[in-house]
Amino acid sequence: MNPIKTGSFIKELRKEKGLTQEQLAEKFNVSRRTVSRWETGRNLPDLDILIEIADDFSVGLRELLDGERRSEKMNKELEETVLKAADYSNEEKKKFNRRMHRLFIAGLCASALYLLLLFTGHADNFLGGFCQGILLGMMIVGIIITSKHTAKIRAFKYRLLQRIKVPQQPTD
Repeated sequence: MNPIKTGSFIKELRKEKGLTQEQLAEKFNVSRRTVSRWETGRNLPDLDILIEIADDFSVGLRELLDGERRSEKMNKELEETVLKAADYSNEEKKKFNRRMHRLFIAGLCASALYLLLLFTGHADNFLGGFCQGILLGMMIVGIIITSKHTAKIRAFKYRLLQRIKVPQQPTD
């Protein structure tokens, strides 16, 4: 698999449909910069997005990964295997999100309890220290976890800001 060839093929498919990078980015909920990186071969889309791109442009996943059209179609078994892998990936993301929600809720509860203890003047006891420890732990875990996902967070913020701002001229 050649990322540059795959990126060029994505660009070719996008132009065949008459889409700008911005339009393609909106379609797959990524930033225009991410699409640009795909097209130059610096990054490749996640597997679930690759499958969506292949479906949207009516090409086989193998064709997309090889970066060229093929007359032969991907056999059904391989396609099913790839779809199962994508489903597994999505399930792992869901599990991760559930864990993060639980940690966030625990941190919220600890902060609420600490504030209650603080306002009642009982924050200097063991329970107050325990709540502070949980809060510090949640902050550290949050920093570590989000550092792995900063690119996704930046892309999300970019999409939000683009919805608020006046649309700019699309670039190819």
